[in-house]
Amino acid sequence: MARTVSVATRQDLLTAIRERYRAGTKDEKRRILDEFVAVTGYHRKHAIRLFKAGSAARGAGRRSRLPVYDAAVREALVVLWEASDRVCGKRLRPLLPILVSALERHGHLTLESTVRARVLSASAATLDRLLGPTRAAVSGQRARRRAIPAVRRHVPVRTCAEWEDPVPGDMEADLVSHGGESTAGSFVHTLTLTDVASGWTECVALVVRDGALVAAALEQLRTSMPFPLRGFDTDNGGEFMNETVAAYCSLHGIPRTRSRPYHKNDQAWVEQKNGSVVRRLVGYRRLEGLAAAAALSQLYAASRLFVNFFQPSFKLASKTRVGATVRKTYHAPETPYAKLLASAAITDEMKQRLRAVADQLDPLRLLEEIRAVQQHLAALAAGQTPHLAPRHEGHLDGFLKGLATAWQQGEVRATHVTAPRPARDWRTRQDPFETVWPGVRAWLEAEPDRVGKELFARLRAEHPGVFPAGQLRTLQRRIKEWRQAAARRLVFASPSQDAA
Repeated sequence: MARTVSVATRQDLLTAIRERYRAGTKDEKRRILDEFVAVTGYHRKHAIRLFKAGSAARGAGRRSRLPVYDAAVREALVVLWEASDRVCGKRLRPLLPILVSALERHGHLTLESTVRARVLSASAATLDRLLGPTRAAVSGQRARRRAIPAVRRHVPVRTCAEWEDPVPGDMEADLVSHGGESTAGSFVHTLTLTDVASGWTECVALVVRDGALVAAALEQLRTSMPFPLRGFDTDNGGEFMNETVAAYCSLHGIPRTRSRPYHKNDQAWVEQKNGSVVRRLVGYRRLEGLAAAAALSQLYAASRLFVNFFQPSFKLASKTRVGATVRKTYHAPETPYAKLLASAAITDEMKQRLRAVADQLDPLRLLEEIRAVQQHLAALAAGQTPHLAPRHEGHLDGFLKGLATAWQQGEVRATHVTAPRPARDWRTRQDPFETVWPGVRAWLEAEPDRVGKELFARLRAEHPGVFPAGQLRTLQRRIKEWRQAAARRLVFASPSQDAA
């Protein structure tokens, strides 16, 4: 749990129980320490240091501990690290006895016995710690440890193999950025939540990446989803690992878990929906501002019903490995709506409400609205200021008539259409052989076996100082075009215009 008491309260609590902790038995100290850590949110080792500190009588007459690895040891380690070609501490540790002996044997290094013993006794972690400032100076970076937020330390890890038999409501969440090719500035994000049991997916547009907006989105989704939010599994991003989201989940009794850092497979369900739902609908262009967020919200209002009621998906049933081959068996594809109707965890009342919603839905109308908003989003991404007109029956009739021939247009999603690139000639500068080409063509017709290098040398001899050596490749291209045209005339016996 996150810390909920103030700094002054924690200090008063520490003063009140410090003496009782010092006078207690081992079991009493353990019990006091557990309660203190649970209330304050301190790390256990930090709490122990706080209990042991602050006593004048305890520290009277004690001398400060002298450093074991002094400046002489550090200087020797820097020399040995450079001599090893800057390998890491784990590789340097077994190399030190060999390296020190070799350098001493050849007279390159002389160490005092105390320094030599300490160098050879240092562990790999100690070597990395002592060489840290030197490595940082070489790379131009500060030697510092990245602090782990206190909220993250109190959220348990859930791996991809720990989803045993989830019920509807255990959801994975992730954030999809719509920054295009640049992450500079502020841009719109999509909060995606996927139910592990049924595949039910909810998307919310966020104007910026912020923990308060994530908490507000959860409040909105909890009232619209057909099941309670029984679990909230996220990655380690700051938009999820913050006091605001932690306080909201704690207030409403929502259990939290997180994936392992740099293990995207721990969130395989929501990562799959990021591609098959969000990117398929929105694409990869940059969207920013309130207008783009409003358009995204309208898109997700239509796609939420279309995806969950009319888009079947596969779910893995089993996976077996036979030698180097992995064989996967899937359940029959079903829509999230059908999976919820078959779940015993959904009440009969909610199933009736889902059936009533399904009976009223027109998939063609939803798809037509999705296409219209996609066109609006594509215009916003292109820097235009379009106006999204209200939908009416005429739009739907035209959309229905165009379905039979829509395949002829290729990509029908405006968010995925790319502008065609104009055809470019291989020439980027004026042809240097334009004026002399009739003469070169006459040489080729008289002696077709001559190669480009020979003709180029002849040109340079007749026109000294005009054609530099770097233009040989350009002449060879022109000669190749001429040979191809001559070959076509010969094979097809039809007149063809020579390369000009």
